Amino acid sequence: MILLGIANIVLVFLLAPLYEGVLRKVRALVHSRMGPPIWQPYLDILKLLGKEDLRVSDNPMIGLAPLVCFASVMMVCLLTPLGTVISPLAGEGDLILLIAFITLATFAIIIGAAATGSAYAYVGLNRKMMLYLVLESSVVISLLTGVVRSGSFNIPAIAAWTLSNGPAFSMILAAIPFFLAIQGQVCRLPFDIAEADQEIMEGPFIEASGPRLALFKWSFYAKLVIYASLFMDIFVPWPHTGILPLDVLVHLVKILVVVLVVGLIEVVNPRLRIDQALKFYAGVTLVALVALAYAVIGV
Repeated sequence: MILLGIANIVLVFLLAPLYEGVLRKVRALVHSRMGPPIWQPYLDILKLLGKEDLRVSDNPMIGLAPLVCFASVMMVCLLTPLGTVISPLAGEGDLILLIAFITLATFAIIIGAAATGSAYAYVGLNRKMMLYLVLESSVVISLLTGVVRSGSFNIPAIAAWTLSNGPAFSMILAAIPFFLAIQGQVCRLPFDIAEADQEIMEGPFIEASGPRLALFKWSFYAKLVIYASLFMDIFVPWPHTGILPLDVLVHLVKILVVVLVVGLIEVVNPRLRIDQALKFYAGVTLVALVALAYAVIGV
């Protein structure tokens, strides 16, 4: 369990900046630019980690928030299978614990922003709270569809059910809102409304600097990998060879496919207003509810 946990953390947090580099390169290519090198996110994180930690207030939450956010994402990583039939903490926690840590990471951002006293941070955290309600609803309801079909809150058990039973209509339907929620969960266009740098100058992160900003950014890079991994594990677990190194490699390639799609959606869409985003994700949540209803009747 310890070795698997170390492997999960190393793979997710070391590869997350690489996937971010791929996103930036895709965006540059679509815009007919050269773009930064694919390893630029690593350089950005290292640079921020080496900078001075400047704070606008003595409020301890300013320093604690990025640590809580980063640690929560790390715990979610330990609860998520990464191309394996089991996650490191599969015997210690289930889907409920995973959702709790995802929620904690979001609340850490909100509390850290509120502690700064910045007007821009307040605008950003208000938008984030509004988006969180609809985003989290669509994610949770989509995952509950898998719980109903498999009869278990254990994530590897849900993945194993999908792997052995093939694609069910309710699971296919639930995959749509979950995938659409990824774009908002990792704050990518058209749903980067809370962090809109051209409007509110990064919103919740306006007063984050140095190592604190590095932890926030690294957490977001890792969240994209984790959400893509959950999507593939629960809704598209095929192919599965039973050979661990090959399965992990295939899984990482599948994550890359999700990352590329997220990048393409980001680059061809303008930012939505908060009311437009709320209406969109209200419709997405409705689709998730329909999928859950189909799962209850066994379709």
